[in-house]
Amino acid sequence: MGKHAVHQRLLELLEIDLDVLQRAAQTAYETATDEENVAENKYDTLGLEASYLATGQARRMEEIRQALKRCRELVLRPYDEQAGIQLGALLALEAGNGSEQWLFLAPDAAGLKVEAAGRLISVISPRSPLGGALLGKQDGDELTIQVSGVTQRYSIIRVE
Repeated sequence: MGKHAVHQRLLELLEIDLDVLQRAAQTAYETATDEENVAENKYDTLGLEASYLATGQARRMEEIRQALKRCRELVLRPYDEQAGIQLGALLALEAGNGSEQWLFLAPDAAGLKVEAAGRLISVISPRSPLGGALLGKQDGDELTIQVSGVTQRYSIIRVE
């Protein structure tokens, strides 16, 4: 599988998301500024609603643009036992219940799912409780985090 393939797929997904959102934002902008959508009375809110939508989409587009920029700038390095897990690490965790999950630690774009070599890999960032707890940990370490008052235990079973 390899983290380079995961990183490349992440960039592709972000580019696709940005493209789709740019087209949607343009459509919303055109709807908001169309002469036919000028309010004729206080109950005619189509133009106003479209402008709110266009504003929200423009914000989301900028978030994705920044995530794409940070992920493009990510330099992938081989796993260094001295430094432990760092940004760009691809790793497998085993939860306390025995389930296994694969994660890619990225500077942004948390929540995306990347498929590579038949595995579903979740993208996390250091801003999440799990992502922050993983930084500096070693292959084979165990960690415990609290999320919404629930204790979660993990074992790091593989790091690339």
